[in-house]
Amino acid sequence: MTNRIDQPREWDLVGDPVLIAGVANGFEGTAHYRVGEGHDEVTGYFQVGGGTGEHGQFQVRADVSAAAFTLDRLYVQVFEVSAENGEEFNLVTVPVIYGPRIVPGYIGYREHTVVRGETLSAIARAHYGDSRLYPRIVRANPQLTDPDVIVPGQVLRIPVGD
Repeated sequence: MTNRIDQPREWDLVGDPVLIAGVANGFEGTAHYRVGEGHDEVTGYFQVGGGTGEHGQFQVRADVSAAAFTLDRLYVQVFEVSAENGEEFNLVTVPVIYGPRIVPGYIGYREHTVVRGETLSAIARAHYGDSRLYPRIVRANPQLTDPDVIVPGQVLRIPVGD
């Protein structure tokens, strides 16, 4: 079994701190994490298992408040580092959406089920009071490949700030 990230799931909306959980193995019981988007990153390590090959559950709160992320999409990674040459191995990567880059004071999201005749502009007006804020919804929902095409029954995440 290799390392596994159970939280966050692929394309989850995350905030600060980024909560990471799963099952990992680590050289001498130490595994590492990284949260980044190619311009900036936050790294750290945590203890897991007994240090002799056991896998153990882990939970990490990655404080990303000092990071200068420039993109909405981040990558959460868990990996081990070779004592022999410092190379990373057993790398697991999960892409996520960073809510604080989408709405000021991000605190979470609501789910909205699309009904017949709705548009993203109408949904933005209902949730934000301004139809021009529909790009927030697009940014939070990577499954939207064309913002002009939403379908009844589709569940959208609406990022919420304070």
